[in-house]
Amino acid sequence: MNNKRAFALLAATAAATIYGVNHTIAKDLMPQIIKPYGFILLRVSVAGILFWITSLFLPREKIETRDWGRILACAFFGMVLNMLAFFKGLSLSTPINSSVVITLVPVLLLILSALFLKEKITLLKSVGIGLGLIGALVLIIFGIKTQPNAPNIPLGNVFFIVNAVSYSVYLIMVKPLTSKYSSVTLMKWFFLFATLINLPVGISQFTQVAWQELPLNIVGQLAFVVIGTTYFTYLFNIFALKHLRPSTIGAFIYLQPVIATLFAVLVGADKLTSLRITAAILIFTGVYLSTRKPRYKS
Repeated sequence: MNNKRAFALLAATAAATIYGVNHTIAKDLMPQIIKPYGFILLRVSVAGILFWITSLFLPREKIETRDWGRILACAFFGMVLNMLAFFKGLSLSTPINSSVVITLVPVLLLILSALFLKEKITLLKSVGIGLGLIGALVLIIFGIKTQPNAPNIPLGNVFFIVNAVSYSVYLIMVKPLTSKYSSVTLMKWFFLFATLINLPVGISQFTQVAWQELPLNIVGQLAFVVIGTTYFTYLFNIFALKHLRPSTIGAFIYLQPVIATLFAVLVGADKLTSLRITAAILIFTGVYLSTRKPRYKS
């Protein structure tokens, strides 16, 4: 294995690890320190500033007039609805549930690709889609109604599914843009629009935070979510994509629930139950079947 590939695998692993830990750290901050919509405004605005600063050191690219509508839509699905649903869900449900439901993204991408890109869905993939959706429904319908840090788990799980659907739509819509513009160019505009859209939604919750009174450990947690989970993970994935196949990068999403579960259990933020294990098995099996490539006879 050459050094570049090794570093690429390390970068992809680091991104998945940050995402996995983020489920618990973000949960720990809400709603006592900051409420979900205020948290999102903080996240997109700071990330936007960082990407605009980064763009100053790169060649400037002009956006074609016809692409502005798609860019705005990508910002809405990828940095507004996606984040609003995730953080709202996390404030109501648990870190383990959020990390399990996010693995539905490959299944949802398959469904959306069939609807909008006319890709064929085989019987095996149909079975996989069914199992994945059943697993998600198990979490929603039969999940524990409440626990001390999760006031409405079933409703929170519904928000997680909205998050996964929105993110999947974003991935479908952003694909044509990635071949025309650099990643930093796209992200600086995505986060600018996301900040403007989120501003009226999150400004009241944002201003409720006593920023000057926050202890250093809380500031560190906020920085981890805002900078680490948004800015650095994206840069890690971009570096990894230069040396690895997209399908290889996509496989790292399955590290998230493993890391999230281990971290949440270790710090006492969540616990495993037979119901969650059953739902995870159904979802993982569904994802495996729906994304499995058929073997062709030579």
